[in-house]
Amino acid sequence: MPKSLIEMLPDVVTHGKKEVEKILQRAQSDNKLLLQTNEYVLPSPKDGGLFAGNIRKCCPPDNTSAEYCETEGWFNRLIHGDNLFAMQALLTGDPATGLPSMRGKIDLIYIDPPFDSKADYRTKITLPNGDVEQKPTVLEQFAYSDTWSDGTISYLKMLYPRLALMKELLSDQGSIYVHCDWHAGHYLKVIMDDIFGKNNFQNEIVWGYKSPAVGTDHYKRKHDILLFYSKANKHIFNPQGTPLAKSTLDVWGRHFDDNGVITYGYMKENCPGAYKRLAMRGNASDDTIFLDVFNGSPCDDWWCDIPFLNKGKERVDYATQKPEALLERIIKASSNENSIVADFFGGSGTTAAVAEKLGRRWITSDLGKPSTMIMRKRMIDIPDCKPFLYHSIGDYSREAFLSDKQYKRVSDLARVVMRLYGALPFDSEDAPVNVGHIRDESTLVVVDSPNKVTNANTIKRAMELRDSFMGGWKKVIILGWNFSFDIGDKLSAMNKSECEVLVIPPDLLDLLRKKDYKDMVDSNKIRFNSLQYLTIKKPTVSAANEGGKETLNIELDNYVLLSPDNLPLDNKSKAVVQQIMAESPLDLIEYWSIDPDYDGQTFRSVWQDYRENTNNDDDPLRVIHDAHIVVPKVDHKRKICVKAVDVFGFESIAVVEM
Repeated sequence: MPKSLIEMLPDVVTHGKKEVEKILQRAQSDNKLLLQTNEYVLPSPKDGGLFAGNIRKCCPPDNTSAEYCETEGWFNRLIHGDNLFAMQALLTGDPATGLPSMRGKIDLIYIDPPFDSKADYRTKITLPNGDVEQKPTVLEQFAYSDTWSDGTISYLKMLYPRLALMKELLSDQGSIYVHCDWHAGHYLKVIMDDIFGKNNFQNEIVWGYKSPAVGTDHYKRKHDILLFYSKANKHIFNPQGTPLAKSTLDVWGRHFDDNGVITYGYMKENCPGAYKRLAMRGNASDDTIFLDVFNGSPCDDWWCDIPFLNKGKERVDYATQKPEALLERIIKASSNENSIVADFFGGSGTTAAVAEKLGRRWITSDLGKPSTMIMRKRMIDIPDCKPFLYHSIGDYSREAFLSDKQYKRVSDLARVVMRLYGALPFDSEDAPVNVGHIRDESTLVVVDSPNKVTNANTIKRAMELRDSFMGGWKKVIILGWNFSFDIGDKLSAMNKSECEVLVIPPDLLDLLRKKDYKDMVDSNKIRFNSLQYLTIKKPTVSAANEGGKETLNIELDNYVLLSPDNLPLDNKSKAVVQQIMAESPLDLIEYWSIDPDYDGQTFRSVWQDYRENTNNDDDPLRVIHDAHIVVPKVDHKRKICVKAVDVFGFESIAVVEM
């Protein structure tokens, strides 16, 4: 008879504690995880606009500069990647971007983890000639399948070490809110009692809402749950109020003048403090009910005054988006101005957006590319948004952090991919398990992991193998799943006859679940395509004006996307994309930005345009193709870097020198 969830909970705790112990030890070792800065965003979404500060002064500090931006040494951070790794990097810190260890520095964490294994993680993309549906990326597929492989128990195993790391990141005055529902909320409370301590449980908040859901054999499920824990006894808490009902104001409002001063009743003088109250019944030593004219009645633990988010201006078309009013209440209650607020299941970016508007500092992360794309655009769209850093997890090999069983699975997968490409693994036990060769050709083949980002360091190591392994080879081919944004630019400087990078089909994992790979080898239908790339026209510059500034004119030229067969799409969506690629490939650009003085290391985005941004034109489905930006004149060769992100989340850069 299989064990029940209750019987398996001790295993969840034991496994989680061991994993956290290893992670904390690693954070103190030389084998540290670091954040890779993809973009330093200085929001300026209007045509011709430019961040109104000194670009260089506001760049992240490096080994030669201790200058910080106007936010007093702090950079808000958007991180793409597995939050387990993101939190490890935050615990370690990153001197290259001025990030100290964040252990004990965060005042508030809110997370809204996925509720149900049956959720549909597809993303709907509206294009000029039709809608397409994108399946999750390979990284996301791996994460989701691991999260729900054994149902609720694997979900709890996923969350335990993450919640434990969040406790490490919380300050002594910090709090955490975990958003959940009936699927696993009761189990999560037991887990959180173990991590945070039963005495630090503050509230189970019920958020009730109206939505069209219907129950056929049960009552309609119309509420979510927020589990609110503090790290210690003394935690930030600013009481919040709920608006008074009109009927209440009709009855009691006559007792107050326009300044909230009591005109008649039990108390004739102005009430002290921020609240002006009328004792409606009893006295101070008795059961007293207060009416707060300005701030409403004190907030209790069931919230029915915040509606479910429907279509409207706030909507960013993200399935699990939560209303800003919900996060506004939480952030106001459990943080102070300038507190650091974090959300490690960032989703649509509501936590970061509200934190920005309320004058808090913020960190947010998400594994999904669609999520981070939405969050970046959402932050840029906030008036007077402060500069922020967009990170990915740095070069790492996730296999090193996984169990032997999972490592073997990744190794076996590498050999399968190798055979599908037409390469043969080496028989020698000394040979790396992910390296093979093509018979009768002096070509080495390296298969990267689906849990790893193929980047410049990958190319460097592959070239070293090409030169040294078994006497050397003429060429090395790298087969990868996920790629750093600058890899195309790195490859453009290399000889294709010596090194080539190809894309493994993202739906290959699905195919392998349905078919025997040996049959797929025989059919020879698996296609490995080249990476996508961006080209721009030769920039021009207008004469400098009296203020020593000049106008750069930059225009997109072409965007070449990898084959639709290598995209996570169904056949109907592939046809839509194929038509756009043939007729107007720039319509596939979701977001593009410019660094007019690129230093070759950190991309500083000082101008941006994106679909839905109608400041530059009135077409919400396309970006504009040219930019005219005013920049200070420089006395050296200007290197211009343009970054483009397509609707599927693939990033490319083009670099030109003037």
